Amino acid sequence: MTGRRRTAVLISGRGTNLQALAAAAQSPAYPAEIALVVANRPEAEGLGFGKSKGIATAAIDHKIYAGREAFEATLQKLLEAHRIELICLAGFMRLLTPGFVERWAGRMINIHPALLPAFRGLDTHRRALAEGVKIHGCTVHFVAPQMDAGPIIMQSAVPVLETDSAHSLAERVLRQEHAIYPLALALLARGELEIVGQAVRVARPGEPDEPLIAPHPALPGGAGKGRKPA
Repeated sequence: MTGRRRTAVLISGRGTNLQALAAAAQSPAYPAEIALVVANRPEAEGLGFGKSKGIATAAIDHKIYAGREAFEATLQKLLEAHRIELICLAGFMRLLTPGFVERWAGRMINIHPALLPAFRGLDTHRRALAEGVKIHGCTVHFVAPQMDAGPIIMQSAVPVLETDSAHSLAERVLRQEHAIYPLALALLARGELEIVGQAVRVARPGEPDEPLIAPHPALPGGAGKGRKPA
């Protein structure tokens, strides 16, 4: 594979994951180039960020189209005009049709603020707190026709604290989103991902096997008292 893979980032709002991807792509060694930012809302704040970084930007207001197919036809023409090879969904709040998803199969990824397959859909942090989970996090996955159901590429977990609100938990998870999304895009752009059934194999051996435990056993009174926290 030669050259950096031309990547479009689709957003609907602030575009904080766009900012993380763009920051990673500033390195000449990064295998993807953020070549286009597209928003389905003309007022999306992330468009301003894209312009400030010299990235081509476009707003395709979904409300003026008769249906999803018409909206996606315009989107597809834009992607082709900019010679886009990969797509990252970053807070893009539109469901895509099966036809569009199939066209970009294996080349379009999304980041979701939960440890899939748990908590698909919206309001993930409030739901996680209501369910009393002890570990929460985020997932990068390939996009499939079903919502939040594509093969999982990468995940990062955070402990759920007794003092957490949905807002504080969201902030900690968002920091992990910003960490893993550029890593996942790099794997895709380098051709290091293989979809096998519903699983993704990563061509990188030697991953650590330490367990993720919350509450940590080294906490006072825990089973591992006396150990230093990881």
